[in-house]
Amino acid sequence: MKTITLTIKENTLRRIDAIVGRTGRFGANRSQFIRDAICNQLARIEKEEEEKREREIFKRSRSKLRRQALVLIKEQTKR
Repeated sequence: MKTITLTIKENTLRRIDAIVGRTGRFGANRSQFIRDAICNQLARIEKEEEEKREREIFKRSRSKLRRQALVLIKEQTKR
């Protein structure tokens, strides 16, 4: 683990301290709270990026998928 210096607004720090103290989560440790918040934000951003990539792939393949679906439907109606 690396140690970093972080500049944060006093109001934000008070809010963090209140949550940490009130909930007893994070081992009453603001550093753990901030680490967890950063990890959660990173996971959210990575998920959004993956979903965006998937939407782009679907967008590029939409007409091909539509044609394939129509062929399948047509085949099923013949049975």
